[in-house]
Amino acid sequence: MEATLLSWFREHGRDLPWRKTRDPYAVLVSEVMLQQTQVARVLPRYLEFLERWPTVDTLAAATPADVIREWQGLGYNRRALSLHRAAGRIAAKGWPDDLTELAGVGRYTADAVARFAFDRPVLPVDTNVRRVVERTGGKFGPGSAHALMDLGATICLARVPRCDACPLAAECPSRGRRYAPSRKQSRFEGSFRQRRARTLTLVAERPRRRSSLDHEATESLAADGLVEIRSGVVSLPH
Repeated sequence: MEATLLSWFREHGRDLPWRKTRDPYAVLVSEVMLQQTQVARVLPRYLEFLERWPTVDTLAAATPADVIREWQGLGYNRRALSLHRAAGRIAAKGWPDDLTELAGVGRYTADAVARFAFDRPVLPVDTNVRRVVERTGGKFGPGSAHALMDLGATICLARVPRCDACPLAAECPSRGRRYAPSRKQSRFEGSFRQRRARTLTLVAERPRRRSSLDHEATESLAADGLVEIRSGVVSLPH
């Protein structure tokens, strides 16, 4: 089954820029950006980010304010601060053996960087990988990571898998099954997340009087370290 998957991947694998590097910093940037954000949105921003800060040292030397501004539009802005803190840690002390010691790096992200940058024999398991493994019951090694991700993202879809196009269909015990929709994320439009995003966008443009901003959103952003409030003025952290 694994050999069939890898043969399919050689012909159909996605051409993504972060797959062309073993630089752990570049891989980390991609993995943090891809957390809860679609590949199509990440593609141009990833290249722009690395053009501005091509090394971990250059990112570590940046101000949090500049990193937050660069992150605008990607959402979940706390990731920007975590990535900046991780860069500072790496610049000062090097890469830790346990990558989960880095800010914002959980088990999956640590395994992904370990596999794709350091060539460690670990299979990073994201939603797509887990879905393919569970449905097929196959045994896959670390070298199949990208192939599993692509099969899950393009063929073995969450609700209605494209079994007619799947290279593993002949051996898959789940072939032809359909699945109930999983719990959807709450709507962004009109949500508190949207209020936070609007408030942060305003402050990213220039410092604002606290009284002119959404009070609850401002307090929430301040609690996350995304803005600072001094003498009634709200600004990005420096």
